[in-house]
Amino acid sequence: MTANDDYILEILQSVGLISTEQASLARKEAREQDKAVIDVLAGGGTVSKLDILKALANQFGMDTIRLEGMNIEAEVIDMVPPEVARRYKIVPVYKSENTLTVALSDPLDVETLDGLRYILKMNVEGVVALSEEIDVALHKYYAARGATVESMLQDMTQSEVDKPGSMQSLLVNEAESTETDAPIIKLVSLIIMEAFRSRASDIHLEPMAKKFRVRYRIDGVLHEVESPPKRLQSAILSRLKIMANISIAEKRVPQDGRIRINVTGRDLDLRVSTVPSSHGESIVMRILDKQSLALGLPQLGFFSDDQQTFERMIALSDGILLVTGPTGSGKTTTLYACLNYINRPDRKIITVEDPVEYQMGGINQVQVRTDIGMSFAAALRAILRQAPNIIMIGEIRDLETAEIAVNASLTGHLVFSTLHTNDAPSAVVRMIDIGVKPFLVASSTRAIMAQRLVRKICEKCKEPYTPTDAELRLLGPAAAQLEQANLFRGKGCSDCRFTGCRGRLGLFEIFVLNDEVRNMIFNNVGAMDLRHMARQLGMRTLREDGLRKVVAGVTTLTEVLRVTMGDQS
Repeated sequence: MTANDDYILEILQSVGLISTEQASLARKEAREQDKAVIDVLAGGGTVSKLDILKALANQFGMDTIRLEGMNIEAEVIDMVPPEVARRYKIVPVYKSENTLTVALSDPLDVETLDGLRYILKMNVEGVVALSEEIDVALHKYYAARGATVESMLQDMTQSEVDKPGSMQSLLVNEAESTETDAPIIKLVSLIIMEAFRSRASDIHLEPMAKKFRVRYRIDGVLHEVESPPKRLQSAILSRLKIMANISIAEKRVPQDGRIRINVTGRDLDLRVSTVPSSHGESIVMRILDKQSLALGLPQLGFFSDDQQTFERMIALSDGILLVTGPTGSGKTTTLYACLNYINRPDRKIITVEDPVEYQMGGINQVQVRTDIGMSFAAALRAILRQAPNIIMIGEIRDLETAEIAVNASLTGHLVFSTLHTNDAPSAVVRMIDIGVKPFLVASSTRAIMAQRLVRKICEKCKEPYTPTDAELRLLGPAAAQLEQANLFRGKGCSDCRFTGCRGRLGLFEIFVLNDEVRNMIFNNVGAMDLRHMARQLGMRTLREDGLRKVVAGVTTLTEVLRVTMGDQS
């Protein structure tokens, strides 16, 4: 029997829920069975626990709430860390202005609310809920969030890592691993799971002189996260190499592998790359989410006019369409979206890739393997005998590949490929520099699109914004486009990890070749002349496309300036 039980019995008697005899009997049973009077009354059927809580809540001016069937927003749940919610046995239910309302089972526990106000640095009010429903809600909303790399590292001890047999247990297959497996296995799984939850595209594990740094690339920007102790470096790297099916004995040369894993019902492929460094092997894992293949052209960031132009280009029956940009600018994603758009049963599509990043239904995908002589050129020569309608080449890297691509386009095939150039007109010069004859480039190329990726404004913390004078000076004459515009930026919230940005979209520069441009290419003119002609024909530059998206309120001026500093209008 608790200290508050007498007070609770008095309240229940005063509101007529129980009689004096029932109160005396409940007091006696609670003392004999060492239970709380609420449990004794509810267990004996004298009164329901919910009615008891309503009476107590009413006494303290609090409301009662039913958590069963309630859907609490993730933004509200994120306001209370998992360890705090479990320690105080509370569930945040909603927020209004600077007040957070939490559900608790004991309305007499005023210390809980005081403690939460101090920890969360905000006003906290309470509502009363059944303890059973709070337990269910804690599991529902915090089960997946509770296990984090940081909490795992806090729980791990030196003895758990160094005990005999822990390194041998790293060899356990993923399908055979259990809750009793080595902590390293669980830690590696958590690193991958947290990266997926954070929408990371890459995981970087970098050995330093005195630390083992872990970083996630989220929306194109690297963020450092809680790093494991240096002493765990060898075990973590070995575990990842085993999962990727690459040699743990070889540490002198770069290696590549793949990890296939299921995270919260999603099938993920992780492309693993290892490189020897001064203080150990550096590992980078590219997260390939198969569901991202469902991207359509509007999701890439096209405005309607650019989308119509691009759809017209990819609907052609022959010719080369090139997508250009630096590494990490989304070229491969754009090509897959194109293939997804034109993938029909009456068309045979074959791709040549290094590596095959995504498996696509209805498309024949060929993996380049230079170690056995299966180069881009060798693969292309073979697939042309397969009578395809459409060919996708991962990248044009050399003259042989370029010539086969050009010849394929001139013999009635539609060819998609990528090049590493900064803008669209420069791709023409790059093809000629590789060694392709100017007249072949002019005859085969239909359109070239350069692209970059910018971060989108987080919709949950979007706010009006006035650009600084420095930003306007960087824009130069283009600043006039923003004079009457309402600009926005992200303030920062838990949903976007307080960056103000969530997700990315493309900026596009589409260069459609006509007869006049082809004549210029045939005469081997320079990139600047081609760019000047493209601008006369109506080509919108990357920065101009970016400014349109700034005015539309989907990205920020800072982001556009960041990725288009080299743009020459």
